[in-house]
Amino acid sequence: MYKIGELAKLSGLTVETLHFYERKGLLVPTARGENLYRMYSKQDLARLRFIQRAKQAGLSIKDILELLTLREHAETASCNDVSNVVGQKLAKVQQQLAELKAFETTLKTLHDACCGGEESARSCSILKALDDAIE
Repeated sequence: MYKIGELAKLSGLTVETLHFYERKGLLVPTARGENLYRMYSKQDLARLRFIQRAKQAGLSIKDILELLTLREHAETASCNDVSNVVGQKLAKVQQQLAELKAFETTLKTLHDACCGGEESARSCSILKALDDAIE
C-alpha cells in the first residue's frame, strides 16, 4: 500500500493532481490508514497510468471517467461502447483540425498579401482586408 506522496512519486504526478483526480471521481483511495491517511494499492497505480495514457491521447476527464466505468464493467459493456467514446473525441478533433486548417489558409492569405515593408501601417493590406471584412 502507498501513501498519497508515495503514489505521486511513483506515478510522476503531483499530490495536487491526485487530489484533483479524487475530486473528479477518477481515483478513490483503496483504504484509510490508522491515522486516516489515504492508502493506495498497485491497482490504483495501474489506474493512474491508464488515466495518464488517456490524457496523452487527448481524452477529457469526462471521457476518461466513462472509459474507467466501462473498464470496471467490462463483462457487461461492449467494445462498441468503448469505441463510441473514442470515436466522439476523434470527431471533435477532426472538426478542430478542419477549423485550424481554415484559420491557417486565411492567415497565410493575409500574410502573403502583405508587403511587410517599412511604410506606414495605414497602407497595410492586412489591416485593410480585416477592415473590409468587418463592413
